[in-house]
Amino acid sequence: MKLLAAIPIIRIFSVDKAKEFYLGFLGFSLEWEHRFEKDLPLYAEIKRSGLTLHLSEHHGDATPGSTTFVPIEDIDALHRELTTKSYPYARPGIEVAGWGRVLEVADPFGNRIRFCERAKN
Repeated sequence: MKLLAAIPIIRIFSVDKAKEFYLGFLGFSLEWEHRFEKDLPLYAEIKRSGLTLHLSEHHGDATPGSTTFVPIEDIDALHRELTTKSYPYARPGIEVAGWGRVLEVADPFGNRIRFCERAKN
């Protein structure tokens, strides 16, 4: 048996706002979208580097207001990139915690992504 990387499912309520945040601001690429019918909820996969997320409009797929912890290398590069985008709803900074340096962003639906460059021991 081999366990593979988990793929968090993030609850969304607006496809347009989700795309603005995840694709425009955070720089993910859209891998695929699925709807059972044209007017039914979206389920999609997005990816950036080694991180894959699923976005879902389906009731019951995930709980709004959840946090996803994402280990990262070179948190300063991510901070510079996000700062230059001038996204009107977020200006994240980097905080120092006992386990490393953290940059946290909240999506338009109350979900948080906590990027962490772990402290070197």
